[in-house]
Amino acid sequence: MKVKMISRNPDNYVRETKLQQHKMPRNYDPSLHPLEGPREYVRALNATKLDRVFAKPFVCNLSGHRDGVSCFGKHPKLLSTLATGAYDGEVRIWDLANRVSARSFVAHNGFVRGIAYAKDGERIFTVGDDKTIKVWNSQAPEVGEEEEPVNTILSRYGMHGISHNRKDNSFATCGEVCAIWDEQHNDPLKTLKWGVDTLHTISYNPVETNVLACCASDRSIILYDQREAQPLRKVVLTMKSNKLAWNPMEAFNFTVANEDCNLYTFDTRKLQTPLKVHFDHVSAVTDVDYAPTGKEFVSASYDKTIRIYHAHQSHSRDIYHTKRMQHVVCCAWSLDNRYIFSGSDEMNVRMWKSNASEKLGIIRPRERTNFNYQEALKEKYAAHPQIKRIARHRQVPRHVLNAQRKMRAGKEKDQVKEANVRKHSKPGKVPYVSEKKKHVLKEEV
Repeated sequence: MKVKMISRNPDNYVRETKLQQHKMPRNYDPSLHPLEGPREYVRALNATKLDRVFAKPFVCNLSGHRDGVSCFGKHPKLLSTLATGAYDGEVRIWDLANRVSARSFVAHNGFVRGIAYAKDGERIFTVGDDKTIKVWNSQAPEVGEEEEPVNTILSRYGMHGISHNRKDNSFATCGEVCAIWDEQHNDPLKTLKWGVDTLHTISYNPVETNVLACCASDRSIILYDQREAQPLRKVVLTMKSNKLAWNPMEAFNFTVANEDCNLYTFDTRKLQTPLKVHFDHVSAVTDVDYAPTGKEFVSASYDKTIRIYHAHQSHSRDIYHTKRMQHVVCCAWSLDNRYIFSGSDEMNVRMWKSNASEKLGIIRPRERTNFNYQEALKEKYAAHPQIKRIARHRQVPRHVLNAQRKMRAGKEKDQVKEANVRKHSKPGKVPYVSEKKKHVLKEEV
């Protein structure tokens, strides 16, 4: 005789303590869940709506400068340290964890044009309008001691930017010429020229550390190799580029911020056309900086906003602005990929979340699991019209909205005019020119 009995293991349903969650039995048989797709869609829609409800990107405002903020310097090893330079020559070192200014000192007469940390973070290099490079100790002086530079280097040329090599003790400055320096010498090791009046920004490649790039006043972007005696290549755009940033994960790609309201991502192996043109700004783009993942970058503009772009998409995924923020001069992305910093004309440094709806603070494992599930659902149903509309919608300032309408109307007018000219011309006389090729004039080797 067989006796059938129900056998249950208490470990499957009994809690060990009262603080634990109740264990819920689940059957994953798809035949028992005929409406799985509709349920997932509703969850994705709700997750997208909650994403916009909790989108509060502004974290804090760091005030203390007495003039507009001109440049940033990120510490290579300490996430809570940020250096900022101002128009009045003052440099401030911020303690981001406590949101206070840890140090402040007057470094230059006139603008602070650039700040760079040494590769080990022990020294700070600053350049200004007074034609000097000053080296500062990254540690604060003892009580009673005055803030004095460790070294002061006088240059024959004016300098507009500085960048430090990531692997060795060399750094580069730009101005009338591109000069390569060593920390142990007060004279440049090498001076590189290519018939340009002014170089106003310079950046070392973080991976191929012998390669660096400059943006020049003749609307060109120049590539250098510090092992060579001459510059490598030059590409000329239709308008001047203000800033350049290398992709930290794809060493051959860089993005430039241009005066024509756009950003351009180039591949160094093919400079004839940009890989991608990034739109949406309505005024000159002043700065750009990549996320440490290389997947996104942030841009600052004279239209009083900052925008976040995916590296391979033409339109921004987010826009940050406040009522009091004026022309944004500089921006930076923190090395932990969680925060963005912006410096503007009205003397404030602002700190933002890189993901507007991200929860700050401690996140429990069940919360993390739920957030990951919601992200997967939003990605799965991202192409659905309703979810796409909610996820894409942003409130922008009135002046930005009006400028966008004017730019759109002007672009449509040009397209109609070109189509009419082509219609009434001989076949092939008015060629089709792609948007990428319109902005590059020539490449020189």
